[in-house]
Amino acid sequence: MQRIAQSSRSFTSVGNMAVYGVLLAPLLVSPILSLLLLPIAALVLRFLYRISPSHPLSHVPGPLIPRLSSLWLTYHAWIGDEATVTDDLHKTYGPIVRTGPNSVDIADGAALATIYTEKGGFGKTDFYANFDIDGHKSIFSETDPARRAPRAKAVAALFSTTNLRQGQDVIYKCVDRFVDRLLEGKRAENAGKAVNVLNLTRGLAVDAVSSYLLANSYGALDENGHREEKRAVRKEVSGSPDADNHEQHMSASGMVDCFVAVGRFWYLPAWAFKLVESLDAWWNGSEEVSKSLSLVDEYVDGAVSQAEAAITASKTSEKTSYPLTSYPARLLQAGFTGSEVRAQCKDLIFAGTDSTGMNMGTILFNLARQPECYKKLREEVLSSNPAFDDLQSLPYLRGVVKEALRLSMANPSRLPRVVPASGWTFKDTYFPAGTVVSATPYTLHLNPEVFEDPHAFKPERWAEPSEEMLRDAIPFGLGSRQCIARNLATVELFCATERLARADALNGARTVKDKVEILEWFNSKVVGERIDIVWE
Repeated sequence: MQRIAQSSRSFTSVGNMAVYGVLLAPLLVSPILSLLLLPIAALVLRFLYRISPSHPLSHVPGPLIPRLSSLWLTYHAWIGDEATVTDDLHKTYGPIVRTGPNSVDIADGAALATIYTEKGGFGKTDFYANFDIDGHKSIFSETDPARRAPRAKAVAALFSTTNLRQGQDVIYKCVDRFVDRLLEGKRAENAGKAVNVLNLTRGLAVDAVSSYLLANSYGALDENGHREEKRAVRKEVSGSPDADNHEQHMSASGMVDCFVAVGRFWYLPAWAFKLVESLDAWWNGSEEVSKSLSLVDEYVDGAVSQAEAAITASKTSEKTSYPLTSYPARLLQAGFTGSEVRAQCKDLIFAGTDSTGMNMGTILFNLARQPECYKKLREEVLSSNPAFDDLQSLPYLRGVVKEALRLSMANPSRLPRVVPASGWTFKDTYFPAGTVVSATPYTLHLNPEVFEDPHAFKPERWAEPSEEMLRDAIPFGLGSRQCIARNLATVELFCATERLARADALNGARTVKDKVEILEWFNSKVVGERIDIVWE
């Protein structure tokens, strides 16, 4: 078994001492020269240690540059090819590869349970704090399980199967409006016009999240002339509120894209992150994004204020129509401040809109590209006529949703965790305490040894999935820190896919492009922010 001694072990070889002597000798000659050269010498020594046999991760294979500096990983996250580059490293160096001076990525699903599930999994890295919202920890960004637990406990019941079943009418109302918007693209007068379905799937996601959890629909699917205040914003920004309905981005998209962009540099230390984020906001800021952020803030303020008023009214026996079981009301009653609750609600809207919008967009894209899959789906839906409780038991529908989640890459990049004080050995490879270990969904989901022909959309592969397939498909993460809203997101996908098939919304549809191109940030960004479909 490969095993490394403690990380504090220093160089002892004669050769290394000679190198030290050469580097330090000039520093002993002149104090001024020492002041000038000491930082350079320290940096060189640091680099030499990181690539030396004395480093505790020297036994983990990987290219030279990542071993020298964490800036390699930061750079690839910035330009948006982190997941692809990491996958390429695995193809060259094997299932365990060093991606930084103190970080390792593992392309083996057998490691998932220990890292993310067993006994709560390993702890999150400090740089998750870069996803704090308005100075507050979110359920996602909080790295301390003890401090996260009260937030999660306050709202966990909302995502239970029982509560989702009770709220199905609210969800179906959003789904039916979404299908209506899809059918608009199918009308004869719109034939041949490209419809950006990512805009519609995001609209479905934000309306479902806001209607079900915040008890007040954001109304994204009713934009384009149905909400006067948002028409006014579009006119102010674009000068043309009556442009083609399908070309207008929903008003929350600017906020979502702004939050997505943060994932470009989330590996930076907190001080550097804040600086770069501020510079980026100044350099790339636009009036449209500012208006979008303001609209979402206004909506969230309204929802939280309603919850606060309802709680106050309940204490005086005053009647109120706003439910005390809503997401913000539950957090307020758990003792969290209004400011923090607003931050939690903004994080909820962002995460629910971005990930579910991308996942549903992937379903539409692949069904439009493969009419034979769409036909099988529609035949199953019409023959089964499923009720809400039956949806996830339909084999082909389940396969469509699972396959889209595998290929969607809403969150393609690594999920880093920190090896605890006891260290960890995985398949004869030892990782000392403090090592940042991760598994990258992109690599696991596209592993040809687990998913044959991995880039192909094949719903039927889920009819009899292998244990490895079930283990390695992790679109919502794993363990106690996985996406808290995964059940709601899954229900949205099943309900919407069933209803669009029943309505035959994709009959005659085709995609404009052969693939959905993304930037591989923590939350992926669709290049051009469009997934276009055309009805003939």
